Amino acid sequence: MQTSALPDLAHTAAKPMHWLATAAAMAGVVALAGLLQPRTATATASEQRTTTQHGAPVPAPDPAGVDFPLQCGGAGTTVAKQAPGDLDGDGRPETVAVVHCAAGSGTPPGGIYVLTQASGAAPRVVATLVDPADKKAVSDFAVRDGVVSATLLGYSSLEVPRCCPDQEEQASWRWKGQTFVRSSGELARSV
Repeated sequence: MQTSALPDLAHTAAKPMHWLATAAAMAGVVALAGLLQPRTATATASEQRTTTQHGAPVPAPDPAGVDFPLQCGGAGTTVAKQAPGDLDGDGRPETVAVVHCAAGSGTPPGGIYVLTQASGAAPRVVATLVDPADKKAVSDFAVRDGVVSATLLGYSSLEVPRCCPDQEEQASWRWKGQTFVRSSGELARSV
């Protein structure tokens, strides 16, 4: 056997105390890195909320008790989905609600409504993004980064059973100027 011309390396025969010291040093580095993170890294823009003068977040409007412009003939309305978001960039969250008549069966047409609430006032509908008169059902609904997006389901003819929509449309809305502007994906695609 030939011997090495290099000196013995200390870490090739590490003892338990060496590993314990290494683990303690790594734990210290990880803890220090966690404490030294920049303040902006603690929240994304979508997580930031306007606060009241007491520091509490301003709540998004609650759709419970809002009189939605739906004609349900005594059946009542159902808020199927809701999501908060600052849609107009004013620092106060709005609520977007998907609402339909409380039908017993089938796929009732729904509406998408934007709610706002002034300080001390009751929530109110300020925009209708999808009118129930268009006879669309709403699925895959989301509010992200000031954009409302949804999949709208519809019917190609009166012969299609009301339980089973056969058309699908992707749509999104963004606040521009003083109104919501709609952009659509593929229209009237069969499902």
